Amino acid sequence: MRWQLIVTAVMALILTPLWGLHGAVSAFLGGVVSIVAAAAYATIVSRYHGTTISGALKTALRAEAVKIVAMVALLWLVLTFYKDVVAVGFIGTFAITVLVFGMALFVPDDTRVAPQIK
Repeated sequence: MRWQLIVTAVMALILTPLWGLHGAVSAFLGGVVSIVAAAAYATIVSRYHGTTISGALKTALRAEAVKIVAMVALLWLVLTFYKDVVAVGFIGTFAITVLVFGMALFVPDDTRVAPQIK
């Protein structure tokens, strides 16, 4: 989720001169939707302590379903109640942060250790 936070902050900074405060807030909210949904996913997955493949698969599917429901609900809330939303910034930041979450499999677990040069 660290990279999602970084992308959200960068997008808010980029959109501020383009669309002002509402652009920055829209980018922030787009990132928050993705981050909250990812946190819900991580919470469900982290509670699984079983040993079977079927149990792990059920947990992953349940977590994914909760993530999607959270995303839809939060997107609806923002688009319904924030009347000055900059749709391009909101949806754009949301989409990028969702992609960043999906790319987490390609990032090493321990990023504090510098790679060894041989």
